[in-house]
Amino acid sequence: MRAVVAEMSVPRYLLTAAGRPSLLTLRDDAPEPALPAGPGWVVLRPELSGICGSDVAVARAKSSLVLSAFYTARRQILGHETVAVVESTGERVALDPVLSCTQRGFTLCRSCREGRPNVCERQTSPAQGFDAALGGGWGERLVAHESQLHPVGAVPSRRAVLAEPASIALHAAMRWERRGDRAVVIGPGTIGLLLTAALRRLHPDLDITVIGPGSRAAAMGATRTLPSGPQAVEAFGAVLRPRMTRTPILVDGVDVVFDCVASPPTIDLGLHLLRPAGMLVLIGSAGKQKVDWSLVWNRQLTVQGTVNSAPPVMARVVEWLADPSFPADGLVTHVHELDDWEAALATATAGARAGAVKVALRPDPSIPLVT
Repeated sequence: MRAVVAEMSVPRYLLTAAGRPSLLTLRDDAPEPALPAGPGWVVLRPELSGICGSDVAVARAKSSLVLSAFYTARRQILGHETVAVVESTGERVALDPVLSCTQRGFTLCRSCREGRPNVCERQTSPAQGFDAALGGGWGERLVAHESQLHPVGAVPSRRAVLAEPASIALHAAMRWERRGDRAVVIGPGTIGLLLTAALRRLHPDLDITVIGPGSRAAAMGATRTLPSGPQAVEAFGAVLRPRMTRTPILVDGVDVVFDCVASPPTIDLGLHLLRPAGMLVLIGSAGKQKVDWSLVWNRQLTVQGTVNSAPPVMARVVEWLADPSFPADGLVTHVHELDDWEAALATATAGARAGAVKVALRPDPSIPLVT
């Protein structure tokens, strides 16, 4: 089987010393994933599989050392944003990559009983696409449980492959129980744009400001867009100016900030934008970083993390993607075959600098794309 394989046993210092661009290699002899014991497991043949920020972090050996407790596989086949064909039936499906008690055949833990399998208490890996044993969307085959599959019918491939990131975006939007009328989305990448579209569909009258580079936010439902940086705060109104920091504090702050980057500058910006008792939702893969958290206690802010989604959320976004009025066309800007995986990874890493939103791999050109 052909697949792009990540050898996680390569130490970071060797990666740097050898000048290797990533932990990945294209193999023609990757072992085909075997069906696990128990009912309900099927073989999938991917049509398209997206490249997301967590994939880039694995490839560049920049994943959180803390999260290595969950990413335990020494060999990984990435690709968790996948639209595929079920080999035995020919049905087209979007993959929900979350692996929880249901798929493993365990008695449901508390989180799974409460309908939150995305934070299953028995997770040994955070999602499918991070273990070669089950395979991933960057290979010609992978295996998945029937409970992870969402039929997509005739939804075009370039829309259907967005089901997983769109479900993350909707799940993030639902972390905020609306209190107020002003929202900010930082980072108009794939998740940020889909989050903007989800917020607009959930709250037609919401004032949504998108901060960051790019020209697509208005089409996704943004009320306005602003450039990145501390100066964005002043566009909202009156500010307080700390004596020794660059970023002013918005007096009449916004109600919620969705940070789809989660770097020190964007977290800092979000905290300075929020009103007292506002909420900062972290969607980007924040890691170890230095941030001044004093506004969290001074303004009694809520910092909410969010990850993956639950099955009803993905089912909902699949319905949205089947609706031509949901603005997902054009978000998949680049499609590469496996032989071009290095170019695909470079483009995904460059993001807006390369004119890219979502970059996808096409593992098997013999499987036709639906247009």
